[in-house]
Amino acid sequence: MVISISILSHHFLQKELYLGMKTIGKQLEEKLIRFSHAMIDQKKAKVIVPPQKPEAGYWFGGGNMIEDSSGDLHVVGRYRNGGDSRTGLKAGERGCELAFFCSKDKGTTFEKTIHFNKADLNVDGKEVLSIEGAAIQLTENGVELFVSTEKDHVGYPAGFENHLKPGTGVWSVEMLSAGTIDDLPESRIKTVLSTDDPQFVHMKDPFLYRSLKQEYLLFCSHPFSWSSSNTGFAIRQQGNKYEEPVYDFFPRGFTWDVAMTRGTCLFDVPKVGAFSDLEASIMFYDGGECVRNHDEHKDAVSRSRGYSCEELGGAGYIVDGNISEIQRLSIYEPMFVSPYGTGCSRYVDVLETSNGFYTTWQQSQADGSQPLVMNFLSRAEANDLLA
Repeated sequence: MVISISILSHHFLQKELYLGMKTIGKQLEEKLIRFSHAMIDQKKAKVIVPPQKPEAGYWFGGGNMIEDSSGDLHVVGRYRNGGDSRTGLKAGERGCELAFFCSKDKGTTFEKTIHFNKADLNVDGKEVLSIEGAAIQLTENGVELFVSTEKDHVGYPAGFENHLKPGTGVWSVEMLSAGTIDDLPESRIKTVLSTDDPQFVHMKDPFLYRSLKQEYLLFCSHPFSWSSSNTGFAIRQQGNKYEEPVYDFFPRGFTWDVAMTRGTCLFDVPKVGAFSDLEASIMFYDGGECVRNHDEHKDAVSRSRGYSCEELGGAGYIVDGNISEIQRLSIYEPMFVSPYGTGCSRYVDVLETSNGFYTTWQQSQADGSQPLVMNFLSRAEANDLLA
């Protein structure tokens, strides 16, 4: 009886919290879904940066794209070459290189410009074992690069030391700033996100969002046990300082994304058509039903589940810049699944330009690899979808 009352109370509390959130109604939600699918078009996507091998466990991505004042496109991401945290990253290359690519022809071709090896990102005497997600942004003084790396000689918090697997490290997020992208390799590396709280001890995969009032540094966190992926944010203060992170603003779902809800992009909906008088933003995120892939029942419906390193894509939205009230558009199933390989489709980023919208993401291929792919949606097409 006590358990039943507890479950009922939880149900009504969840419903009460949901009803208190600001929504835009079914008709506008359907427009956002169509708009999102047009940007993340799995069949139209083209490979812009292949991994170093066409094999499972190899990929490029986990970053974002910017456009400079001359109209050139710059994309940052990391090469991942095998390696397995269960056996220790020192046994494989894993996140072996952070690289920049530039396109001077509006995304038709990309050429490599600068790169960082793991040793280039060592900080405060801590050896980098693996490079993970990164984000670049233009500033009044040049550029800022945020990059997450797994470091040795950090250790787990007191009482949890034995849970750190041999050959593995702890993740944190660093920042580099310079006048130009080419100058970044000479920049000082400064840690901006780290914690010794066992619930969120691994902080990685940064991405950036600027509202009219705030500048946000968003990130993924994992507990000491690596049993889930979660999304948090920190608000930037004067200079390069950040407020204490908020770790639980975007709770995991209850169905396909119950184990992982990792935001990768927060993007303002163009104020056109039905959205002319509405402040709405889309949150793209990676989700998974489990940490390790599960065997399916032979007579069950076959579907992509999403699991660690093979996540599927989802979306939600916020209204009036209220980042703590995200409404899911992908409640019962993922919205974005690759038609190839495992179905993995993750690390979405959207760049809005005067001509339209460049969307990049990692997409599973038939050979098991995950190249960085891109799709372009013109502004006219976007206006029609949002009309």
